[in-house]
Amino acid sequence: MKTKLIALAIFTATVATVALYPAQRVVGAIPSPDPALAGLPIADPLRNERPVIEAVFVLDTTGSMSGLIQAAKEKIWSIATTMAAAQPAPEIRMGLVAYRDRGDAYVTQVVDLSADLDSMYATLMELKAGGGGDGPESVNEALHDAVTRMSWSQKDRVYKVVFLVGDAPPHMDYPDDVKYPQTLAVAREKGIVVNAVQCGGLAETTRQWERIAGLGQGVYLRVGQEGSAVAVATPFDRTLAELSAKLDATRLYYGSDDVKRRQAAKQEAAEKLHAAASVASRARRATFNASPAGKANLLGENELVEDVAAGRVDLSTVNPAALPAPLQAMAPAERMAVVQEQAERRKALTGELAAVAKQRAEFLERKVSESGGARGSLDEQIYGAVREQAAAKGFRYEADAPAY
Repeated sequence: MKTKLIALAIFTATVATVALYPAQRVVGAIPSPDPALAGLPIADPLRNERPVIEAVFVLDTTGSMSGLIQAAKEKIWSIATTMAAAQPAPEIRMGLVAYRDRGDAYVTQVVDLSADLDSMYATLMELKAGGGGDGPESVNEALHDAVTRMSWSQKDRVYKVVFLVGDAPPHMDYPDDVKYPQTLAVAREKGIVVNAVQCGGLAETTRQWERIAGLGQGVYLRVGQEGSAVAVATPFDRTLAELSAKLDATRLYYGSDDVKRRQAAKQEAAEKLHAAASVASRARRATFNASPAGKANLLGENELVEDVAAGRVDLSTVNPAALPAPLQAMAPAERMAVVQEQAERRKALTGELAAVAKQRAEFLERKVSESGGARGSLDEQIYGAVREQAAAKGFRYEADAPAY
């Protein structure tokens, strides 16, 4: 009896003191025929009522785009943080279409829209410039994939946007292509805004990109061949990268074997990022994950520490087979102790990370100001487009400058 009271006290303390993130309502438990799933939460239709920003980057990956591809690898987390600064705080979902041309190693590679930005970034890390060299590229196919192959939301309160980024015009001579005017008509029907970002100064690209932006109800932007992005190292980057890795290590996933496999893939993507991405890029990811909108990327689905702390799951009712492997053989009190320890560790790391991220942001603001500002940079131009276009969906951006 005493053991049960102690376990109950630990569990109550965990729920009461470790509410790290806003709770999402889940009703009841799954009445599943699979005993391994007993006690798992069922979805509540009110769970995902937050407004959403969905952004797909359509990126030319031919040989001349190496500088911009590297800039994208470095800046995608800053762009996500910039978008996440909206009020009300949105859910951020991103997708990617990498394209080249017929006869190259691939024509398009598509990564569907998802709140799991780590997995999308893992694909982005693999992209290298290659192929091309004959002028026009398969822009038509890439835009068509972006508009028709992504899982765009059907809800009203969603800012849906495509950023086409490239330096060469589309092939308009492929007879079996869906030409971009037709694709952009579909985009308008779906409420998708299409912006065109030109790298370099090729006149024919300018002409086509301006037309694409016009038909896509977006804006035409122009940057240097290397991307014209703000790239400033800070004395806080390494600390943020280290804190982010420690925060990732507090995650415990539970559920069916299929759920565990998906979350294992997410963890592998994060481990790849920590091993191969630059320190600055990892610091930018840490900053995004520290934002309210970064929660979905940090935790993913069926994260045990968060679900127990938020009261969505009663740990004592979850079948051991659905738990993470290290917890399965433990006694109930031991499991609760592990969850509590991870929750307390996460709370401390989250607070420390937020404080350092603030110091980094203040440092960058000073450095950019001292250098004369970032007008004309990729960062500023994307922020300007997002701030204006998202306003039509009720989002407000109060900052004068984007996250760097």
